[in-house]
Amino acid sequence: MIKRWLLRTLTTGLATAVATAFFLWLVMLSPFLYHPPGGPMPVDDNIEHRVFAYGTLTSPTIRWLVSGHRGDGEHAVLPQYRREQLNIVPDPYTHTEGVVFNVTGEQLRRLDRYERVGIRYERVMMTLEDGRRAWVYRRL
Repeated sequence: MIKRWLLRTLTTGLATAVATAFFLWLVMLSPFLYHPPGGPMPVDDNIEHRVFAYGTLTSPTIRWLVSGHRGDGEHAVLPQYRREQLNIVPDPYTHTEGVVFNVTGEQLRRLDRYERVGIRYERVMMTLEDGRRAWVYRRL
C-alpha cells in the first residue's frame, strides 16, 4: 500500500515538473506563441545593454531562467516614477527602486519575449537617478 502511494506520488511529481518545464520553455524561449506586432525591436548585438528591473526580473534566478544569464544586478533608482502593480507611472514626487544589470543582444531579445514586448510591455530607454541610461519595460 505504501509502495503504491509512494510510486503514485513520485510519478505525479515528475509529471508536474516536466509539464512546468515544458510550459516555461514554451512561454519564455520557444519560437511559438509570441509574435510582436510590427516585428521584434532592433537590438545591437555588438554592445552590452543596461536593463532596469522593478518586478520579477529583480530576482537573479528569474533572470537566469529567462535569459540564461543571472547578471549581477545592483541597486538602482528610477526617479519620478512610481510602481503601480505591474507597471510604473509618471509621478514627479516619488521614485521606483529596482536593480540594473547588463545583458547581451540575445539576452535582451529573450527578455523582450518574456515581457511580451509589443503585446503587454514596451521597452523604452530611461535615465536613472545616477545619470546612467537603461532599458525599462513599461505596460502598454
